[in-house]
Amino acid sequence: MTYQKRTIYDSEHELLRSELRRMLQENVIPQVDKWEEQGFADRSIWNKLGDLGVMSTMLPETLGGAEGDMRAQAVVYEEIGRCGVAGLGGIGVHDIVAYYLLNHGSEELKQQWLPKAASGDALFAVAMTEPGAGSDLRGIKTRAQRDGDHYIINGSKIFITNGIMADAIAVVCRTDPEAERGGLSVVMVDTTSEGFKRGRNLEKLGQKSQDTAELFFEDVRVPVTNVIGEEHRGLNLLMSELPFERLLIALVGLGAAKAAYAHTVDYVQERKAFGKSIASFQNTKHKLAELRTDIEVGEAFADRCVLAHSTRELTTEQASMCKVWLTEMQDRVIDACVQLHGGYGYMWEYPVARLYADSRVQRIYGGTNEIMKELISRSLPLDD
Repeated sequence: MTYQKRTIYDSEHELLRSELRRMLQENVIPQVDKWEEQGFADRSIWNKLGDLGVMSTMLPETLGGAEGDMRAQAVVYEEIGRCGVAGLGGIGVHDIVAYYLLNHGSEELKQQWLPKAASGDALFAVAMTEPGAGSDLRGIKTRAQRDGDHYIINGSKIFITNGIMADAIAVVCRTDPEAERGGLSVVMVDTTSEGFKRGRNLEKLGQKSQDTAELFFEDVRVPVTNVIGEEHRGLNLLMSELPFERLLIALVGLGAAKAAYAHTVDYVQERKAFGKSIASFQNTKHKLAELRTDIEVGEAFADRCVLAHSTRELTTEQASMCKVWLTEMQDRVIDACVQLHGGYGYMWEYPVARLYADSRVQRIYGGTNEIMKELISRSLPLDD
């Protein structure tokens, strides 16, 4: 499917896109049934992605990275969304932690973890959500109590992407229990630490090949030097990187919408009704025209936000707009594609059914779209 020429990408980016798409076609798509059954992607795939230079693409060469720019990173997320295998979605969370470390971590933490992040030898998770704390991080109860040069961490987390497979986890915990606001820190925890336990690999509506876990911390002892950024100011750290997280969610949504559209165009040309292809009916043509328009508009907005991030001009409000529009477009497009498939669109063996189930959570994680709209509204020139 050919879309309008995208001016933000040069020949190197398109070469990366071509190589990554081929690798995903050969090494990932054939594994989807196996990965869904076991509930996680095979560990070897992260090394294959590392060999291609797409794990934490923007890491510098001195730390094992490919030293790519945000456009290269955008290619990675869009193509992973397009391949339609949710088990690779955890690369976004992995990259978020890698960039926490790159931009805010100590030199010791960088040297310990970032070369492994780039090669795929280490997989990261970030643990924010708790049973009683989701979008509002002020409700976090996991506590890290100071004991000399160490913290003692106690608490639990839920809905943690990569929670089963992660080698290290950036844990958001309360280090100043007296603080009415803030008092949070982000602490890097090696999953081999005594007292750390993984709970269930949670059974979800979709994204069945992506591990999502409960985590438990029982007197987990970690050095104070494992704090990423400033102690007690973890909320500021999380806020500083949220535009990147929301942009990557939007890019995955763009790729998924394109995948569903391509599958549907193929299907309606092959499927016959009343002696002719479904594609020949006016309703089908008009619906596909609507969907193509939605995708093109979303692509243009996403590209503008990628460029803004590249120049450090992407604001919280713009990133929130991008997440809201692209993920709602994703759901709108995929829902229409299921309808155009008819009964077959509801069958798990068809890619569009998996895309449908996988897409719904996009409007929830990374901050619900309702929270995004609240953030956007704060930038409006309105009187209270």
